[in-house]
Amino acid sequence: MLARTTLWLKNKATSSFVQRYVQRFLFSGTSALSGRKTNMSQGQGQAPTGQDQDQVTGMVCLESDLQDGQMKEVEVEEQKILLVRTQGLYSAVGSKCSHYGAPLIKGALVGDRVRCPFHGACFNIKTGDIEEYPGLDCLPSYKVKVEDGKVYVSVNKKSLKLYKRVKDMSCRVPGVRHTVLLIGGGPASLLCAETLRQNRYEGRIVMVTRDTLPPIDKPKLSKAMHLESTSLLLRTTDFFQQHDIELWTQKEAVSVNPVEKTVKLNDGSLQNYDQLLISTGCRARPLSCPGSELEGVRILQSYEDAKEIHQSCVGKKAVVVGASFIGMEVASYLADKAASVAMVGNCSYPFERSLGPEIGKMTMQMLEESKVKFYMNDGVVEIRGENGKVKEVVLKSGAVVETDVVIAGIGVIPNSDFLKESQVEVDSRKAVIIDKFMRTNIPDVFGAGDVTSFPLTIRKDQRVNIGHWQLASAHGRVAALNMLQKQTKIDSVPFFWTVLLGKSVRYTGYGEGYTEIIFKGIVEERKFLAFYIKDDQVVAAASLMFDPAVARLAEMMSNGLVITKAQAQSDDLSWLQM
Repeated sequence: MLARTTLWLKNKATSSFVQRYVQRFLFSGTSALSGRKTNMSQGQGQAPTGQDQDQVTGMVCLESDLQDGQMKEVEVEEQKILLVRTQGLYSAVGSKCSHYGAPLIKGALVGDRVRCPFHGACFNIKTGDIEEYPGLDCLPSYKVKVEDGKVYVSVNKKSLKLYKRVKDMSCRVPGVRHTVLLIGGGPASLLCAETLRQNRYEGRIVMVTRDTLPPIDKPKLSKAMHLESTSLLLRTTDFFQQHDIELWTQKEAVSVNPVEKTVKLNDGSLQNYDQLLISTGCRARPLSCPGSELEGVRILQSYEDAKEIHQSCVGKKAVVVGASFIGMEVASYLADKAASVAMVGNCSYPFERSLGPEIGKMTMQMLEESKVKFYMNDGVVEIRGENGKVKEVVLKSGAVVETDVVIAGIGVIPNSDFLKESQVEVDSRKAVIIDKFMRTNIPDVFGAGDVTSFPLTIRKDQRVNIGHWQLASAHGRVAALNMLQKQTKIDSVPFFWTVLLGKSVRYTGYGEGYTEIIFKGIVEERKFLAFYIKDDQVVAAASLMFDPAVARLAEMMSNGLVITKAQAQSDDLSWLQM
């Protein structure tokens, strides 16, 4: 029945309204005949006395097995479920993070939400709704019944094996002329569009991107450069069509006229808007030394860039310029694919300014063990070529490094040039200045993501520009809610990660200007937790093989808790388990 109905839904002759109706009831666990919810009721004693034929129920534990604030991974019909007890009540949701499928049992439970240990996504443990990013989808939630000291969980048969769900969304209503224009094809634009539809926005949504593809999972580009585009898509083109989100690829904004409420595109066309989101992100900063125009000099900006770098480096000599996150991830990826990899950095160790010299030295040793050669406290002064192709790189130190490919990872530039005549305010770095509601200084013009400078709550509203995937997603959601007059402030705590040779360093907070680092564990043994201290407080933390410490610290910061230097120094970290 399910297979036949799915095929029928794909038949383009079927009206979109009927498709949405059937999909909603077939996959959400709601009976299309009775309208009765079968998988959303939570709490004790709410299950029906008779067994619903659409559900399978299993006894998963004794009521006494869990205390308040504890989690347990249980199974019903081989479906893994996260069972949680808070304030004397049980609830159950999907056990895997909807981002990359991380086991949430290893995450941090604080209050009514659980935070993924890997990348920081947060989910409400009663509804399964996603409350912090990365990721797009929610968790399924299940009915729980406590009877005679035993805990039972019921799962809708149709949702077995599903570990994430898409929130219900509206579509455009004919005759509604209001238009939201989203400039940029990243997570901020995508979350803005989805949040608008989730909140029953019935107007027109247009997303404009210079990219050739719909929004993709860009953090993967520097970590797995060989992936096919289909495995990177955040949403399929069918998704955009189903929810009436117009996606215009290979188009770029060249100017904005706030008086006329129009945006001019690079094809000469004008697009009207009622509300505008500027989420154009940043572009990779190119090398500017002699020879930077030679064939074989590359930057990593798009899916096509990643594919070309992979293809051109396999079995060849590569030089990576820039020893921060993009450069180090690219060098890590190429370590077992290129004939040789050399890394050029302008400080003593990679990540020295952001993570500190100790962690930088450790990551450097990791890559050296994989035959990556480092040229630190150095820089490129010239790229020499032969027949128009890269042949060698000349460094400030006088060293000459033979190479076939040069990849630059030396920072980014905000994509705000098209705003020059718009009177939209930008800062000295050309980042768009926004407030906590994602508003620019121009009415009905909002900003989100890497292109913006915004007030960071955990740093007493210090204005910052942070290029994190998670924050861009949160910005998009907050922008949408404020467009809908649902006043919402951005209060997300920064969370990011980097992956080197299969090892993931996690980071939360904002450590700029830190004066001291306090370590737990041993950095050289590649298992540690680092506290970054400023004004006798923990302002950021990083870890390797120390989960879920960073996730729990992020939740503590999110709840406004001040973590002192004395706490970080203490050998007793029981406060981190609260």
